[in-house]
Amino acid sequence: MKPSHTIRPVFDDPNLVSSAGLVPALRLAETAGLYDLLEEVTVPSPNAAVKAACVVAGMLAGADCIDDMDLLRHGGMTKVFGGVRAPSTLGTFLRSFTHGHVQQLDKVNARLVAGLAVRVPGLLAGADTGGIATVDVDDTVREVHGYAKQGAAFGYTKQRGLNIQLATVSTPLAAPVIAGARLRSGNTASATGAGRLLAQGITTARAAGVRGRILARADSAYYGWAFVGTAIRHQAWFSVTARMTKTVTAAIASIPADAWQPIEYPDAIYDEAEQRWVSHAEVAEIPFTAFTSRRRGEHVTCRLIVRRVKRLQPFACDGTEQGELFATYRHHAFITNSTFSTIEADERHRDHAIVEQVIAELKDNALAHLPSGRYAANAAWVALAVIAFNLARATAVAADMAKARWASLRTKIIAVPARIATTARRLDLHLPRDWPWAPGWESLWTAATGPPTLATT
Repeated sequence: MKPSHTIRPVFDDPNLVSSAGLVPALRLAETAGLYDLLEEVTVPSPNAAVKAACVVAGMLAGADCIDDMDLLRHGGMTKVFGGVRAPSTLGTFLRSFTHGHVQQLDKVNARLVAGLAVRVPGLLAGADTGGIATVDVDDTVREVHGYAKQGAAFGYTKQRGLNIQLATVSTPLAAPVIAGARLRSGNTASATGAGRLLAQGITTARAAGVRGRILARADSAYYGWAFVGTAIRHQAWFSVTARMTKTVTAAIASIPADAWQPIEYPDAIYDEAEQRWVSHAEVAEIPFTAFTSRRRGEHVTCRLIVRRVKRLQPFACDGTEQGELFATYRHHAFITNSTFSTIEADERHRDHAIVEQVIAELKDNALAHLPSGRYAANAAWVALAVIAFNLARATAVAADMAKARWASLRTKIIAVPARIATTARRLDLHLPRDWPWAPGWESLWTAATGPPTLATT
């Protein structure tokens, strides 16, 4: 591919837009109730709903800081959209938020997910027919620089930053949406507030149409009564990585040698003669009572499921039986009250890593930066980024790209250029001929502008 040498660039066309995919994406948001929901946010700023929608639209188009909101002010964008605001106006708007206003945005997101699930039935595919859904809770540290960031501190990553905790909802057939998120100071412990966020995630999942069993998953940072107790109170299953305490290691050491089952793993080989996997990874389980240091009413009788993998380089031990066991294998244990088989429970627990992909997508897009020095403004930015993420996920499903990442969606659907033409008081968007993802764009347009899908009973 070689550029022509006869090109002369001139920035003078008032009828071009670079992100025509924002039109159906925001139409989808409108039909799901986003604009009406934003009207309920009481932040003391004129036209707050319009400004919040501007920030969401900018994030969808690829903005990861306030200055990038100028993406919305070019060519014919003001003909296609009303209420476009300057970056400086949006920055002032974000700085007017308080903690209470951020919580109002959290409520907007929860209700938007329910609205999007109705408008785009495949958003949580399988959950409305009694299939299992998972709620995953995790946190991450968004590194920041400079001393003007309120709340920034050194946390478990040993980097100066702010902590973001989030809960996602997904099904085996659908990519995750974010049920809730909150910004916290950088040195906040991971499990702080986990019970409340899990309860919010389960409530959002139910409101979005999840009718079957919910499995709440988390890593060892959330191994405690706050998370597990919340799951039990909301009649959900839990699957939480266990910390290697003395009680847990003693339980692992007591597992009989014949209880270990080989599982399918990257280097596994299936033995047709014996009809079993030959693998370096094995799994077993044993009855277990967790949190025995707490009062009796908070003791949890459950299953301790352990996956062990042979060490490539076994380390020296003291010669005892338990020492040999832990020298030869690496053990990964978790507790659960699900009724899955041992192998299936292990597989589903490992799928908790899906929340890491959500975190990666956020950091690759709207959360590449936390743009303000004010804590509440950054919290509002995070809340609006969550709304943008969920809208992007629904947009991808409507465009028949259900598992597409946010960056792929932006490249293929959102950032498609178009020319505006006025015909009989109507705006026509002239999109590129032979655009590879035109069928998906048209499917999105149909979903965004057509009548709602009839509910099935």
